[in-house]
Amino acid sequence: MTIRVLLADDQALLRSAFRVLVDSEPDMLVVGEASDGAEAVRLAKSEQADVVLMDIRMPGTDGLAATRLISADPALAHVRVVMLTTFEVDEYVVQSLRAGASGFLGKGAEPDELLGAVRIAAAGEALLSPVATKGLIAKFLAQGEAYDETGGPGGALGERLAALTTREREVLVQVAGGHSNDEIAERLQVSPLTVKTHVNRAMAKLGARDRAQLVVIAYESGLVRPRVE
Repeated sequence: MTIRVLLADDQALLRSAFRVLVDSEPDMLVVGEASDGAEAVRLAKSEQADVVLMDIRMPGTDGLAATRLISADPALAHVRVVMLTTFEVDEYVVQSLRAGASGFLGKGAEPDELLGAVRIAAAGEALLSPVATKGLIAKFLAQGEAYDETGGPGGALGERLAALTTREREVLVQVAGGHSNDEIAERLQVSPLTVKTHVNRAMAKLGARDRAQLVVIAYESGLVRPRVE
């Protein structure tokens, strides 16, 4: 299958560079370019994009607002958003995940990294490294979140976790640690297919678009407590 890619960035030169790179791949095709978030949302729908490479800072409707609009539209449920950032250590990264992005990538990433990011996002995986997950994401998701007096998950998200089986919760904890299905399978001594099944069921029960959303839910609910050095 050909991955249909939409480029959303207010810098025409950067879009042109991305277009040349993406179109050079036999399994990818750039289906549109947007210079602001509103145009990105419109093109994501009209051009049936699979993955949107979305700049965070754009005039008018920015990348965060556009990502929220895409995530909230049932007609765009299949669309995956990869946020492009100038500085990866940035609170905007977490806001992007909360908005529904599948992950983030620095604008200075190598070509192979960008192409890999597109493929990872298209496959429904979270573009989150273990280091980023345990560090930056944990740090910002920990701010302002409420836990009950026992130190366990509290609030509405905690209630949603009650629908998970014990094994699904175990898998969710591993996903929140940034581990792949193969790594989780080895840790829990089950098959990768079994892990994938548990991940999919957890996503369905928690209303998560992809693995990135599972990470957000795991931290915001208190199921996983951040370890910030």
